[in-house]
Amino acid sequence: MTIWPLSQGEISGVTENFLPALRTDPGATVAARPSSSTARSEYVDRLCAGGFPLALRRVGAARNRWFDDYVRQSLERDAVELVRIRQRTLLRELLGRLAGRTGQVFNPTKVSEGLTGDRQTIEDYVRLLEDLFLVDRLPAWGKTLRARATAAPKVHVVDTGVAARLMRITAARLASLDPTALAEFGHLLESFVVGELRKQASWLNEPVSTGHWRTRDGDEVDYVIEFEDGGVLAFEVKANERVAGNDLQGLRKLREALGDRFLAGVALSTGYRSFTYEDRLHVMPVDRLWRPVAG
Repeated sequence: MTIWPLSQGEISGVTENFLPALRTDPGATVAARPSSSTARSEYVDRLCAGGFPLALRRVGAARNRWFDDYVRQSLERDAVELVRIRQRTLLRELLGRLAGRTGQVFNPTKVSEGLTGDRQTIEDYVRLLEDLFLVDRLPAWGKTLRARATAAPKVHVVDTGVAARLMRITAARLASLDPTALAEFGHLLESFVVGELRKQASWLNEPVSTGHWRTRDGDEVDYVIEFEDGGVLAFEVKANERVAGNDLQGLRKLREALGDRFLAGVALSTGYRSFTYEDRLHVMPVDRLWRPVAG
């Protein structure tokens, strides 16, 4: 039986959902908690730990063994219960390949390079990994807003602890300033934030549509939530402490395309301050996703 990872709010005993407040009064929501004390090293630890309760109870080699056992049981036992697997090695290789591309646009051609399965088998196995709650494809959203908007989904490993283990990434490596490690940190952080937002969106009392927005010109927004009345909240994930004006380019383009339907755009960063940058565009620390306003 597949275990579902907890959100960071559930781990810390806080189940506050800030999306309703952000929808109705973005400015007040941003100002309600103006500062954060979470350091980058703490974000690194959270990414590598993930959200599975049994993994969180372990540290070091014991946690790594739990991740290895979880992946093995998912692929060798749970997968067999769903369908007849003819190429188990291919399934494992595919999961590792997708882990290395978490937080990135899903390109079937690149994913399948060097693998032995044909295109249809690869697609079937990706769907199987989704059924096992190991990966998730976030669909493209708003394809009719701009003629050059792309239709490709993004792929996210559901739990960043599992992703880090599959990639053999340690907290010490992520904490370094090596360019490769910085890129890996950024992709894992995006998957982490998207997972948190996805869970909070599921707690809302009304149906919403979600996705990512990206154009062929390079403008992108990592996570979009559209409500039934057409209002939209948009989120961009930044792995830096400082958010510069050009980091908000995708949010600006989406605001321009949507007009009054654009309720707020938020750049979630590893910085320490919450503030309004300009009209309907805000900057907030990632930990605002699970830290309550009071207490």
